[in-house]
Order: sequence, then structure tokens, then C-alpha cells
Amino acid sequence: MPDPGLRTIWLDPEDPAVVCIIDQRRLPHELCVARLSTWQDGLAAIRDMAVRGAPLIGATAAYSLYLAALAGRSASLQEAAAALVEARPTAINLRWAVDRIVRLAGTVPSNGDLSAAILEDARAICAEDAAICHAIGRHGLALLEAIAQGKDGAPVNVLTHCNAGALATTGLGTATAPIYLAQAAGLAVHVWVDETRPRNQGALTAWELARHDVPHTLIVDNAGGHLMQRGLVDVVITGTDRTTRTGDVANKIGTYLKAVAARDNEVPFYVAVPSTSIDWTLRDGIGGIPIEERDPAEISNVAGDAGQGPGTVRTTAATTPVRNFAFDVTPARLVTGLITERGVCVASEEALTGLYPENVARAG
Repeated sequence: MPDPGLRTIWLDPEDPAVVCIIDQRRLPHELCVARLSTWQDGLAAIRDMAVRGAPLIGATAAYSLYLAALAGRSASLQEAAAALVEARPTAINLRWAVDRIVRLAGTVPSNGDLSAAILEDARAICAEDAAICHAIGRHGLALLEAIAQGKDGAPVNVLTHCNAGALATTGLGTATAPIYLAQAAGLAVHVWVDETRPRNQGALTAWELARHDVPHTLIVDNAGGHLMQRGLVDVVITGTDRTTRTGDVANKIGTYLKAVAARDNEVPFYVAVPSTSIDWTLRDGIGGIPIEERDPAEISNVAGDAGQGPGTVRTTAATTPVRNFAFDVTPARLVTGLITERGVCVASEEALTGLYPENVARAG
């Protein structure tokens, strides 16, 4: 099980004006802690991908608003909230967390301690996310156990895409939670880890799995279909940055192609979906979910460590045009099921609102 060394965000115990994070830009080469002392530091950490993963982005936004409240009451908080929601447009957890903290701030009396109230709720967001991850893990474990029954003791082969592990959350991770619980239960499991270009988040998943002795193999993004054709993948489990009320799933670029290959090869394709990643206002994922475009240099330059610290090497001609789409949308029809903290359901509006009836009336 993930150890305390993988906690992803926390308040410095010696300085309550500083928030600490794991700087994921330095992984998998070295584990470094970065210190955030202003909300602008939090904004930069989100935008520059020092923190990654929709749940962790939301938690970082909450802590950033705590830092804003320390700096000044209303004006600083509103400025920070407006800037944070624009930092990464695809992940809905970011706006969800900001909206939650702003609503809370509106209930704090003028003579109340705003920063203390926000800090308490930021910690609550982290605790709730950890509980959600564990619940997703329990429900996903049942799926892996069912697959294992037909394997005669051979490992269950799981294919992942991007990092939806502990590093992306404040708990066990979403897509990795069933894997960790399977290992704890003594279930044989092996993980095929997509490299997930261009930011190579698969290297973070592999780093996590290695720390906890989970058998795994890193593969290039385009190898998934090849493995499925040869019966080497039993199930695909991904995370999500935003899922519509109808079950369309936005996730790291390349997820859609994995779903297409899984359908062609009759491999079940599941998405681990915390409720905080569901956008109840949207029905049409392809038409409605904003797709972030990032710096083309992430594609034209490859990051790595040649033994002299992190650096980049250009792999394209300087005249080559590049566009860097960070996410794609997998239609609900290609999704076998959604693993939520309240259970597993088919990817449909009826099924999701059945699990979350309090959101029936929230469609846009």
C-alpha cells in the first residue's frame, strides 16, 4: 500500500504560511519537495505541472486559496479564484474545489478567521479524496477478482494510461486503487504502463508501482492494441479529468484510441471516476468539454536526465509546426463501466444519476 512518503500536499508543520508539494517535474529521477508560500506559487505549480491529476489539482487550488486568504481577505481571494480556474481548463476538479472554497468564504463573518476556515476545508477536501480513492479501490477490486477467477492463478493484466495513481490524488489514486488493494489481498496482478507522451506520466505510474513491488512493464503508447490482439490485456482502467453526466470521459490524450482498441478486441474498458470529476452540467463531452492545448515544446523537446540533472533535447526540426492537445474524449458507448466511490455502473445518464440522485436536476 502507498506509504506516507507519497503524500502529495500538506501544510508545513513548522510554518503554517507554507504549503508543501511533491514537485512531480523532478520525478522519476528524484523525489523533491517544493514549497508554496503564495497563491501565485500554487497557480504556477498547477499550470506548470509540478502537481498533476485532477483530484490533486483541486486540492492544490484549495490550499492556494488558503494562501490567498493569508495575504488579504476578499480582494486577494477573488483574484486568486479567478486565476486558478483558468489554469487548466479540462479538469473539472479545479473549478469544483475553487467554487467550494468561494462558497465557504461567503459564509465566514467579517470578523471571522477566513484563512482558518479555508484551511480546515482544504484539509477536508484531501481527506474526502482519500476516502473516495479507497472506495473506488474496493469496487474495482471486485472486478479484478472476477477476472482472476478465470485465470487459474495467472496474473490479471491491467493496462493503464497516464498517471491516475497516488501522485494524482491525496490517497491511493483512482485507477491504481484497485491494483493496490488487489496486491494487498494477495491477488496476482501485472500492469502494462503506457508511457503517455508527451509528458511521460507513465514513468510516474511505473515509479509508484516499483516503490510498492507491483509487477509492471512500461510500454510505448501505441503498443496497447498490439498487446490486446495477443490476449495480453485482461482489462483497461484509466482515470478521468472530467466525465459528463452521460458518461463521456475526458482523459489524457490517447485514451480514446485505447478504448477503440479495447472494443475491437473485446477487452473491458473501465474508468475510475471520483464524483468530484463528474460535470453534472454537461451531456455532450465532445462538444462541451474544453480541451487544453499546451506548449508545443512539450512535443518537440524530450525531457530527461542524462546524469547532469533534468534537461531537454529537441527532436524535431525548428520549422516543424506542432500542436499539443493534452486530452481527448472517449464517448460513453466505448466505456464498459465507471468505477465510482458509490459503485460500478454503465456509462449512462440514467446509471450515474441513479448512483447520485442528488444531481438529477443539475443539467445545463
